[in-house]
Amino acid sequence: MKKLNGIHLAHDKHTNDCVTVDFPLPQSVIIPMSQHMGAHCQCLVKKGDNVLVGQIIGDSEAVMSAPIHSSVSGTVTDITDYLLPNGAVCKAVVIETDGNQTLSPDIKPPVINDRQSLISAIRDCGLTGLGGAGFPTYVKLNYDPTKTPVDTLVINGAECEPYITSDYRQIMEEPSDVIEGILLIQKYMGIPKCKLCIENNKPDAIELMKKKTAEIGSIDVVSLPSEYPQGAEKVIIYSATGRIVAEGELPSHQGVMVMNVSTVAHIYRYSQNGIPLVKRRITFDGDAVKENNGNYFVPIGTRISEILAYGKAENAQKILYGGPMMGMCIYDTDQPVTKTTNAVLAFRDGALPKTTACIRCGRCVSTCPFNLMPVMIEKAYKARDIDELKKLKVMLCMNCGCCSYACPAHRPLAEINQLAKSIIPRN
Repeated sequence: MKKLNGIHLAHDKHTNDCVTVDFPLPQSVIIPMSQHMGAHCQCLVKKGDNVLVGQIIGDSEAVMSAPIHSSVSGTVTDITDYLLPNGAVCKAVVIETDGNQTLSPDIKPPVINDRQSLISAIRDCGLTGLGGAGFPTYVKLNYDPTKTPVDTLVINGAECEPYITSDYRQIMEEPSDVIEGILLIQKYMGIPKCKLCIENNKPDAIELMKKKTAEIGSIDVVSLPSEYPQGAEKVIIYSATGRIVAEGELPSHQGVMVMNVSTVAHIYRYSQNGIPLVKRRITFDGDAVKENNGNYFVPIGTRISEILAYGKAENAQKILYGGPMMGMCIYDTDQPVTKTTNAVLAFRDGALPKTTACIRCGRCVSTCPFNLMPVMIEKAYKARDIDELKKLKVMLCMNCGCCSYACPAHRPLAEINQLAKSIIPRN
């Protein structure tokens, strides 16, 4: 099997050994009505309402969406407009916490006895992919097995981005939740095989999961080379199974479904306690963090400013949701932790390097996992040559950032790829 291109990064996993603890309950939270791919939710509460932990506060009738629940108990103090990182605007619910964290009486374990009841339960819990993409999980599971039969479940425990250790801590602290979540999906979705994939820079996690699954014939623990972007969906499918997901295809077209290790663990926990997705395990790190870097269970809606203050990161010049390669810069520290937040990183240096002329060295091509040609894509984008962009297969770009990282001229190739994708008409 041909090895895919990629890059080797410093791991900087400073929080590997930091056991996850509860983050202090904030005085208030701000919960956006869009925390997933797809349609925004409509607010189901109004100013002055009392809400409880796990109470549904937003939902949509659209297929591509997921309900949103309160992460705290308290009083709704405002319904406000909220600017999303992509420039869109949605409503957000501001809740002043009462400090009691009283669970909603509606919370109870779901009844799961077949494929459809599993899918319905996953929708009810508001789960989106916890690896960061935010795809509603129930939509991913709701494929037609007669048209695209899935025979392999690939569990993504690669966590190839520097700094982030939240998935690693999930494996080390609650391995049984991961395994039981896998078995639950296999049972009701009828998927016979599972590849539990972990990068080889986490040998203790690999050893632990091999020990835990030794008597389970349907789960194969796979040690992957530690190379970025090993955790990308199409890359991990190829590394684990040798199958290639072509342009325009979904993984299910190749008989595969990919789920994050923390996602399957949450499915199992929800099946047992009925508590929806109201908090996230995140990694908090970066060279601007003076103290308290580590892994935390954080209520969804907690403002980034509170996390920074907890770490005394007063002079942070660059703050990220997620990792340094594919993470998104936070433009306002009043932005909250959402369902898709797996890390908050704060750095002292926010300056961009000076860009110089392309020297045609080809490093961007030699590092791209999909053998794209970013230097030619840049030229076609500047000429607004849509036909050429299609020929160059720019829509295959997953924005991993390998090209920008490798470029000695510091050209923003990954960003240009995304801009190029945006000008191609969607049919």
